[in-house]
Amino acid sequence: MRFFSLSSKSLYRIGALVSLLGATSLLASLPAAAEDAAPKPEAQEAKKEADNKPAVLVAPKAESAAAEAQKGEGKQASAPAKKRRGGIHPCMTPDPGFGIYDRWSNEPTIGQMIAPKKGGITKTGGFDLIVHFHGHEPIRKEFVKTAKGSVLVGIDLGIGSGAYQQGFAAPNTFTQLLASVEAAMAKKTGNPKAHVRKLALSSWSAGYGAIEQILRQPAGKRVDAVILLDSLHTGYTDERSKALKTQQIDVFVDYAKRAAKKQALMFLSHSSIIPPGYASTTEVASYVIGELKGKPKKAKRADVLGLDLIRRYDKGDFHVRGYTGDDKPDHCAHIGLMADIVRVHLEARWKTPRGKS
Repeated sequence: MRFFSLSSKSLYRIGALVSLLGATSLLASLPAAAEDAAPKPEAQEAKKEADNKPAVLVAPKAESAAAEAQKGEGKQASAPAKKRRGGIHPCMTPDPGFGIYDRWSNEPTIGQMIAPKKGGITKTGGFDLIVHFHGHEPIRKEFVKTAKGSVLVGIDLGIGSGAYQQGFAAPNTFTQLLASVEAAMAKKTGNPKAHVRKLALSSWSAGYGAIEQILRQPAGKRVDAVILLDSLHTGYTDERSKALKTQQIDVFVDYAKRAAKKQALMFLSHSSIIPPGYASTTEVASYVIGELKGKPKKAKRADVLGLDLIRRYDKGDFHVRGYTGDDKPDHCAHIGLMADIVRVHLEARWKTPRGKS
C-alpha cells in the first residue's frame, strides 16, 4: 500500500480537530480497532472508508455518547444494557482530574502532552515518555491515577488505522515529535539538556497503525516498551481458512521476541470481539504467542471496568491478557488497564524520576 506523508502542521491540525470532539464520542461505532483495521487491498479499504460503517470502535465522531447509548450499544434496541461492575460505563468514565500533572499542552508538533507540574526529570535532563495513539482523553484519565512522573503525549488522527499509518509513514514525523517534546520539557523545567530517557509507545483500537510504522523506522530502536490495548489486527490471505497476513504484523512478533528475552517490555490485551473480514485481536494474540512457541493459560479474574480475564501468557517481559466481551463498552474497558500497566510495569521498570504538584 502506498502512503502519502503529511506535514507536521497538517497532522497537528487534524489531531486538534479530533480532540475537540471529546472523549464521550467513543461510542460512535462498533468495537475493535478500525474499519480498515489491518491494511487491506486498496480498493476494499477505500470501500470501507466510503461506506463509513466501521466494524469496530474507531476515532471519535461527532455523535454524543448518550445518543449512541440509546441505540442499544450496537445490539438490538430492545436488548437490555449489560450491567457493569461499579455501575461505570467504560466509554464514559469519571474524570479524576490531572493530579500532579499540568493541563494538556499543544507544544508537541503532533497531539498534546501533559507533564508533572514539577520534577519528573533527572539532574542530567532525562525524562520518561509515553506516546499514546487513539483516545488521548480516556487514556489520560487512567494515566494520572498512577503515574508518578513520566510524560504523556496523546495523539488522535482520525478514523481507522490507515490514518495512523499514513500519519507516521515518514520517519521524520516521529523524530520531529520527540524533538518537540524535548524542547517543551527544556522550556518547562529550565534544563536545556532535557531529553527522552525511556520511551514507550501505546495504542488503543486503531492507533496500532502508527506503532507499526515507527517500529519499522530507525527511531523504533529507541522504543523500550509497547502497549497494545485491544489494538492489534491484521488481514487474511484467505478468509475461509482464517490464514493471517503475517507480514503485516511481523514487526510486532519481532518485538514480542525481544520482550520475551527481557530486552524490552510488551503488553498486549485482547477482547472476544469477532470483526468481519479480518483477524480479531484474539487471533493475532494467539499467533504471536505461537511464534514464541508458547501456549496461553486459562485464567479467571474480575478485572477493571467489568472486564473478565479468561486467559493469559507471560514470558520474560512479554505479557498477554485475554478477556471476554464483545460489545463497544468491552472494547473501551481495555483503556482501564493503563493505570496498572503504568504502575506495575512501566514506571517500576524505568525507575521514573518523581514528579510533584
